[in-house]
Amino acid sequence: MSISESIRNRRSIGKVKQDSIPRESIERILEAGIWAPNHRLTEPWKFFVLEGNGRNKLAEALASVAGNGEVTEESLSSARKKVERAPLIIAVAVEPEDNPKIIELEEYGAVFAAIQNMLLEIHELGLGAVWRSGEPCYHELMGKAFDLSEKGKMLGFIYIGVPENNDQQSKRTPFAEKTVWISE
Repeated sequence: MSISESIRNRRSIGKVKQDSIPRESIERILEAGIWAPNHRLTEPWKFFVLEGNGRNKLAEALASVAGNGEVTEESLSSARKKVERAPLIIAVAVEPEDNPKIIELEEYGAVFAAIQNMLLEIHELGLGAVWRSGEPCYHELMGKAFDLSEKGKMLGFIYIGVPENNDQQSKRTPFAEKTVWISE
């Protein structure tokens, strides 16, 4: 599959089977992430591989965020249902370089590029994935749950599994409608 085909055919796939993902595949996904471009080679990404009962770490963090630091049985039950949607979740965080010469926004951009690389690798492996984020992801309690630094921030959770259905289709606005050509 060419890179052009991967870019155009990759889709977010939320419905996956509970089959386990081979470690070799997980390592290929992580390897793809570390090859993202990053200014000054700061490598600001941090990955957390959650599978099996390890997904409970995310469930507990989600429940804590939902309860503003308090975990109830109801919020934990709800969070467990969310993390059980896929057999594998890779949580991806940014740990910005503490250097005045480094632009923090570029550190975020590098990690977002790493996530895209990972999603393309997942697609090439014939797996399905969806990148989930949202307010709970960015919450201070989420960072604490994963022992991130004060500047560190969780940027997304990639839910991965064998797709239940592979005929995902999508449309995009033609690039011409989103492009301004400047020649002079």
